[in-house]
Amino acid sequence: MLNLASHLLLRRRTALQNQHLLFHNNLVKRRLLSLLLLSPQTQQISQYVRTTSSPSLSIWRRKKEIGKEGLIVAKELKRLQSNPVRLDRFIKSHVSRLLKSDLVSVLAEFQRQDQVFLCMKLYNVVRKEIWYRPDMFFYRDMLMMLARNKNVHELRRVWEDLKREEVLFDQHTFGDIMRAFLDSGLPSEAMDLYDEMRQSPDPPLSLPFRVILKGLIPYPELRDRVKDDFLELFPGMIVYDPPEDLFEDEELIKESEDD
Repeated sequence: MLNLASHLLLRRRTALQNQHLLFHNNLVKRRLLSLLLLSPQTQQISQYVRTTSSPSLSIWRRKKEIGKEGLIVAKELKRLQSNPVRLDRFIKSHVSRLLKSDLVSVLAEFQRQDQVFLCMKLYNVVRKEIWYRPDMFFYRDMLMMLARNKNVHELRRVWEDLKREEVLFDQHTFGDIMRAFLDSGLPSEAMDLYDEMRQSPDPPLSLPFRVILKGLIPYPELRDRVKDDFLELFPGMIVYDPPEDLFEDEELIKESEDD
């Protein structure tokens, strides 16, 4: 009887020790997690994940595969683009009846092919669809395509549309679009976008600034302005400055090749 009581007491003591150890481990995990979440780097990563990995993923970010009907329409649009009357008639009779997924896919394919004229036609169609909702990824793709083709006129028109619809870009999207502008030789438009970025209600992040600073290397004066803002917003961070003669050497090489 005594042995049984000792055995039960030992089992109870072991169970209490295990519970105490489990409680201690959970407490340590919670403290480590709270410290991790407080770090600026983790906050930036978590914000990026929230903006790029949403359960209700934007239709403009889903994988776009053109269906059979979409392929037929795309081919016909390219064939008719030199005939404005027949093109508009075809858009009204066929394009407007496309499934949403096909219309989105055809637009994405034309953007990939840099078909500016047809992209703008479909851009107008999309914005009149009953299912259309203002979306920053829709406008991001249009702006980047227009920047690649240096079509400033249509770029400004699209920008006015998104402002009217009160579309807000996150910091990463601002950085990506501005870098596309700079890579396409549109520094003035890029800096206009930078002013919009600085007025955004989103808190500034260091990564988009680094993307922009890299794109601004060919424009030292503009880069100094953004660099000053960066160092003011993120004191203690380091910015890599390329050698001053980097672009002088590149210009000499280009001139010698031309000769």
